[in-house]
Amino acid sequence: MHSDTTEVPESGVARGAVAIITNRRGEFLLHLRDDLPDIAWPAHWSLLGGGCDPGETPAAAIVRELDEEAHLTVERPVELFEMHDRCGSGQVITFFSAVWDGAAESLRLSEGVKLQFFTAKHLGILTIPPFIRDGINRYLAARTA
Repeated sequence: MHSDTTEVPESGVARGAVAIITNRRGEFLLHLRDDLPDIAWPAHWSLLGGGCDPGETPAAAIVRELDEEAHLTVERPVELFEMHDRCGSGQVITFFSAVWDGAAESLRLSEGVKLQFFTAKHLGILTIPPFIRDGINRYLAARTA
C-alpha cells in the first residue's frame, strides 16, 4: 500500500464514502469519471461514491451517493476500512462492499461518463486513483486470506 493513503487523519478532515460493488462472477463495477479540471481524479476509473454532507455518516452517504450517481440501491453495504485520499480530494474515505448482479448499462448514470464491470485481472491496465487501487487490493487480499 502507498504510505500516503494509510496515515491516520487529523480530526475535522472532510469525509467521504465509496463502494466496492461486485457481482457473483467477482467482477468490479467501476465508474469512469468526467474529464473536468475542477474535480478530483478526472478521467479516472473509480468506485461509486462521494463526499459526506455536513453531519452525515459515511454509511448514509454511500446509500445517497449510489442513488444520486447511478440510481443504484444495494442490500446492506458492509463497512470495510478507511483510507486517506491525500493526493485528490483530501478526504478520509470509508470503503464499503456490496454485491449487485444487474447489468451496468441498465443503470441511469447522472455523473461521469460510463459504468462497467471489470475482472480483477483487467484492473491493472486502467487509470485508477492510487487510493482506490490500494483499497481494491486490500479488499482482494482480505477475501483470499
